[in-house]
Amino acid sequence: MKNGKFATEIDFIYSMKVNFGFLKKLFIVLFVLLGVLAASKLDELQFSFDFSQFFPEEDPDLAFYDKYVEEFGTDDNFLLIAVKNKPDVLQQDFLKSFQAFSEESKTFEYVLESSSLTSLSYPLKTSFGYTTLPIIHIDDPSQYQKDWNKIEEDSLFINVLVDEKRTSLVLALQTEDNLDYKQSELLLNSIRTSLKEHNLPDYHILGRAFFYEAIVEMQKSEVLTTTIVASILVFIILLLVYRSMPVVLISVFSIAMSLLLFMGLLGWLGKELNAMAAFYPVLMLIVGTSDVIHLTDSYIRKLQTGIPRYKAIKSSLREVGMTTLLTSITTAVGFVTLLSSRLVSIQEFGINAAIGVLVAYITVIFLTGSLLVSIPEKSLIGRKSISENWVKYLLKLNTFTKNNPKSIIFGTAVFTTLCVVGIYMVQTNQELKNTLPAESKIAKDFDYFQSNFSGFRPLEIAVMSTEGNKVTDFKVAQEIEKLLTYLKTFKSIGNVQSANLPYKIFNKANNLNSAAYFTLPSDEKTFLKYQKDARKFGRKQLAKFINADESIARINGRLQDIGTDKLKVVYSDIDNFTKTQLDTSLVAIKVTGKSILLDKNSEYIRSSLLEGLLYGLLLIGVIMAFVFRDIKIFLISLVPNVLPILFAGGMLGFLGIPLEASLSVVFAIVFGIAVDDTIHFLGKYKLGISQGLDKEAALEKTFAQTGRALVITTIILFFGFMVMLFSIHQPSVTIGLIISVTLVTALILDLLLLPVLLRKLI
Repeated sequence: MKNGKFATEIDFIYSMKVNFGFLKKLFIVLFVLLGVLAASKLDELQFSFDFSQFFPEEDPDLAFYDKYVEEFGTDDNFLLIAVKNKPDVLQQDFLKSFQAFSEESKTFEYVLESSSLTSLSYPLKTSFGYTTLPIIHIDDPSQYQKDWNKIEEDSLFINVLVDEKRTSLVLALQTEDNLDYKQSELLLNSIRTSLKEHNLPDYHILGRAFFYEAIVEMQKSEVLTTTIVASILVFIILLLVYRSMPVVLISVFSIAMSLLLFMGLLGWLGKELNAMAAFYPVLMLIVGTSDVIHLTDSYIRKLQTGIPRYKAIKSSLREVGMTTLLTSITTAVGFVTLLSSRLVSIQEFGINAAIGVLVAYITVIFLTGSLLVSIPEKSLIGRKSISENWVKYLLKLNTFTKNNPKSIIFGTAVFTTLCVVGIYMVQTNQELKNTLPAESKIAKDFDYFQSNFSGFRPLEIAVMSTEGNKVTDFKVAQEIEKLLTYLKTFKSIGNVQSANLPYKIFNKANNLNSAAYFTLPSDEKTFLKYQKDARKFGRKQLAKFINADESIARINGRLQDIGTDKLKVVYSDIDNFTKTQLDTSLVAIKVTGKSILLDKNSEYIRSSLLEGLLYGLLLIGVIMAFVFRDIKIFLISLVPNVLPILFAGGMLGFLGIPLEASLSVVFAIVFGIAVDDTIHFLGKYKLGISQGLDKEAALEKTFAQTGRALVITTIILFFGFMVMLFSIHQPSVTIGLIISVTLVTALILDLLLLPVLLRKLI
């Protein structure tokens, strides 16, 4: 390791004071220029949110849905605006204002269709043909109660366009597919302006555009908040540790520069920042701080022994630089394991985080090293930042591990058993509402629609004809009706519509608008008659549910957010019903849509986690085996790095936290960072052995010289991730808490278990 290529390059760079004097200025100027360039790219950073980011790649259900979308469009191209009124909505002034708002909404950009009780009407067949009746006679208050009785009798619009307590009316907008952030913002601004102009202040919004706007705003706020809070935290901790303002300023400047360069690089590469972006500032700050502390600690320690600053930095870079490079690579490998995930958003996070770790390393080695040697020795040594108390307590800890090996091994065995038990308790019943910003407008609106309407999750069911049949055939329509009747038995499903809807409407219209006739015609002759009317008068409505060659029909509805595990039961029950109760010689049924694709994440998270971590262990194992060239040390190193991962999984189980997509990053972060302490500890131990020290002397030196840096970096890591407790995003809070506690556990295992294993097995 000492005679490696890296050490040779360090020798070349730092061999002469004159050369280094020039190089340190060059590096400082170079990084300042790069920082200015990076700052100019920050405005190119793009924030995005799309549920498709969480779809599992290479999944057959996703392939089917993509084809389904080509036929019918996306299933989340809707926006619902529930406008409340006290004591109820059947007040003439309110109805007129709502009607004006509803009519104006048809002119909004990106709106394809607008529906509400004030704009829709009942068709009625007369001797002169079809006419229409208003659902609500807005200009005649005397008929309001009669109108409401009719609405209740039909039940078609209850909890869809009006809640059952009649306290709010809903305007349902169909928008263009896949609106981006700017388009969503423009549409929402038009809606809010119109609501204000028509004096409708009490409202709730739900839909893809609203989610897009709210989540992107949360992402921007989270990135800014975590950057500020984490920066302040790092500054305070470094000041308490070193008690030297020059050292702290150098450290903070280097860390801030690495963050700036990383974010600027993402902007230059045109990367879109998703919901995981809030972790980037924390990761960069704490990973950069860890590198800075190891380098600075080593450099100051050598200055205190009387070594001149140029030789001190050369020795520190030779001693710490290679180890820090190794830890940076292993941390990056930990993030790269996320490529095993089938979710694009998680893959992108893994790649970006790995790049960030390497940017932090390069910045610390070249910029921090150059800045450190620019400060007079007295400014560093005079502060006595390396306290003798640290050495005393760490050596006591070493003695404890020497005197109590059996207790430590027994405790480790008990700890491992509890972790395994916790892992078996992990659940995947994730609810969408738990991923929304706490106490935010979108969370309150989501709860309102959950409580008063049919929910938010879209339900899509594809009905495919078989054996030359068409979905417009009467026999197929009867099979669809059987399925619709079954779907009504689920409390979690509402607002179900299908290709049979136009036939039911015309059947009702031909029977004096009686709710008793809102059914599928019982004979084929009548069915074909209404089908002809539907194709003549309701062609646009029919096209929403039947594709061009009449081979696929669509059933859509809304699902309550009851949790992924419970929804899987719903999907399974529907599948079983269609296979056992429907005529499969006529139709084939498949549940599809974005909701089921999101729910499939949990099926892949566990397998992809195990696969990724195994690959990571293999890669890091190869690296460590190559560096330490000792199979026993390699095997010993695995134990304190696997256990923190088990602990993180056990915490999820014991705390009852569902395993969902964003939580998968916990294991990559823990794995990538926890291994750093092990490498630093074993690297120092191996160096002591190579210098002729016996086992006990090498362990004492390791505790005295490396133990302090490990404790300090873990403290910073702990509080750095605890910054996520300030997040309004519940998954971020959970991730921050679990990682913080787990990394402390990893440090304890390194300081207690590693010495015991080294004594026992080597």
